[in-house]
Amino acid sequence: MNRILITGGSGFIGSHTCLHLLSEGYDIFVIDSLVNSSEKSINQIKKFFKEEKNKVLNNLRFFKGDLKDKDFINNVFKVAQKENNPIKGVIHFAGLKAVGESVSQPLLYWDNNVIGSYNLIKSMSENDCRTIVFSSSATVYGSSSIDLLREDSTLAPTNPYGTTKLSVENLLKDINQSKNKNWRIAILRYFNPIGAHKSGLIGENPLQKPNNIFPIIINSAFTKEKLKVFGNDWPTEDGTCIRDYIHVMDLAEGHLKSLNYLIENDPQLLTLNIGKGRGISVIELIKTFENVNNISVPFEFDKRREGDVCKLVADNSKLKSILNWSPTKSLEEMCKDGWKWKNLNPKGYSEHN
Repeated sequence: MNRILITGGSGFIGSHTCLHLLSEGYDIFVIDSLVNSSEKSINQIKKFFKEEKNKVLNNLRFFKGDLKDKDFINNVFKVAQKENNPIKGVIHFAGLKAVGESVSQPLLYWDNNVIGSYNLIKSMSENDCRTIVFSSSATVYGSSSIDLLREDSTLAPTNPYGTTKLSVENLLKDINQSKNKNWRIAILRYFNPIGAHKSGLIGENPLQKPNNIFPIIINSAFTKEKLKVFGNDWPTEDGTCIRDYIHVMDLAEGHLKSLNYLIENDPQLLTLNIGKGRGISVIELIKTFENVNNISVPFEFDKRREGDVCKLVADNSKLKSILNWSPTKSLEEMCKDGWKWKNLNPKGYSEHN
């Protein structure tokens, strides 16, 4: 049974990917500092498999620690080696991700996202593990007027968060070109993951004030407090920003497909956009959420937010061609599943043991 290390595995995307990989028979080690997540997401994953009467609970183990501590990372690799089941590959989610915060605290982002990634990759090399799926972001493209962003589009991030993601991408590219040709690397530039697992057991649960639009929409629908839409003067049909939204379970599937592709093929570096390939404006997202869930979402317009860009939509043709796969879940499913998570867990993971 292949053992995979998932960094940031108790976070939003990480927890959904853990659940999916466990369902597919993988053994999972999870590393998370819990700075912006909760270990209770891991408990909820275990609850899911108990309810499904699925005996995979022994295939999931959690290690609390920070990637800035390289000795801690090495110790996790050593645990696997002592059990004669070394870590076969890494899915690397861990990092800070708020655009606005990165603008005000760039050193914090370089420390966590770049130095943490460097320590992880160095530890992987020292422990003879050279397969990694890296969680990058569409923010590496910056502000672009292109209708659909391709993997070879210009890379020009407009904020420190995007810059740190691009820096780790460059590190991985340098490693791929080094004397050691045994690295299998997938850089996944995904766009805007939203929604939740259809069970409602796990979902998005930011411990700090959310910066992404979808959890803010959910909170506004629940509390009736007005959300702020940053800008209604963008050069779009309704004046609001356009993004490419993808269901978090589709994204989890994309990580599994990428991991399997790396394991089954020769060493290489693969860079892929993961998105639906369709742009949705903020207003369209709000209206779809209202219609699907039969609820109102109060909002008001505010000035543009520093570091934001007008439009980010994926050209996912390379994804379809190489992995023979593309996201399937609709915007309506994203809105329905996200609202189910909120209704079943009004206070997020804080109400669970």
